[in-house]
Amino acid sequence: MKFLAIDTGAKKLTVVARNADMVASFVAESAMQHSVNLFPAIEEVLSRAQMKVCDCDFIACVVGPGSFTGIRIGISAVKGLAMGTGRAVLPVTSFDEIAYAEESETKIALVDAGHGYVYAQGYGGAHLEAGYYPAGEVAAAAERCGAKLLSGETIAGLETCVVDAAAGLSAAASAKRTETVPHSALAAVYLRRSSAEERR
Repeated sequence: MKFLAIDTGAKKLTVVARNADMVASFVAESAMQHSVNLFPAIEEVLSRAQMKVCDCDFIACVVGPGSFTGIRIGISAVKGLAMGTGRAVLPVTSFDEIAYAEESETKIALVDAGHGYVYAQGYGGAHLEAGYYPAGEVAAAAERCGAKLLSGETIAGLETCVVDAAAGLSAAASAKRTETVPHSALAAVYLRRSSAEERR
């Protein structure tokens, strides 16, 4: 299995390339600079994995939730790469990236939404639908069902296990490899309106 996978929806830019058993990854703080750093990072990991985009079976992209602008940067880049090479694309949610990085059966994947709110989704015995929640409400839900709180980065006011984003992205892409779609079907997952829309 060969694939390229990217996540531009968080403060850290994550890019993973898998060539059979060889996995190369790039993870770096890149907030507000994803559009500048993305393609050099892709070139770097592909070089280390000894492959090209056209060698990929598919290209995976984290489609959200997360930074509205960051998600659009990633989707646009992956659509362009897919159109140019004829590769299928694989949408991966931020929740799956986080959840697949950790083996606990009952867990809740969290993405910081700011201002005391989080995006959250439960896995296993944690029956929490993907949504936009007050952080305290999610913490209480986790305590009730004994779920482990997971995140890709620290979240103020919550004690979470911060997971390895590159490992999670690689594992999620591998597990969901049969769920590819045409590049035209790749779309962002937004669980609330953007800040600009809410201020109107």
